Amino acid sequence: MGLADLQAFLDRGGPVLLVIMAATFIMWALILERLFYFRFAHKAVAEEAVQEWQSRSDRSSTYAHWVKDKIVSEVRQKAEQNVSMTKAMVALAPLLGLLGTVTGMVSVFDIMAITAGADAKAMSAGVSRATIPTMAGMVASLSGILFTSGMDRRVNRSVQAVEDSLEMH
Repeated sequence: MGLADLQAFLDRGGPVLLVIMAATFIMWALILERLFYFRFAHKAVAEEAVQEWQSRSDRSSTYAHWVKDKIVSEVRQKAEQNVSMTKAMVALAPLLGLLGTVTGMVSVFDIMAITAGADAKAMSAGVSRATIPTMAGMVASLSGILFTSGMDRRVNRSVQAVEDSLEMH
């Protein structure tokens, strides 16, 4: 698929398809950022949290438990960074597809009003403009849902692992 094919696809889908494409790129950039974080940075964050807890001489007082809760909260905050934005992008994709459907159908109705339904070729272009963004929005959303649900589990597991290691020390 060349650049000309991509341009033809975007033209058939209308201007909303460009917005869906941009939103999908942003969503995937956020997903990749989280994957890189867990692959390369989270271990250091977890180790730093454990070291901070181990450096405390008092670990049994109420104040110490508050400090432990603060440490776990900071680890959770770093692990959950951008996850809610990714979920928002996943939810936005089908809504943008619906917007493309509505704008495409408006163009179909305009063509029908102008030509009294006689120009089937122009009407089919409008239907294409209505269905392609819907499909693109759903595909983008489905691809993001797979990763965000896995990311939620990974965040919870990693934060729980840090919390468990603080309990052991």
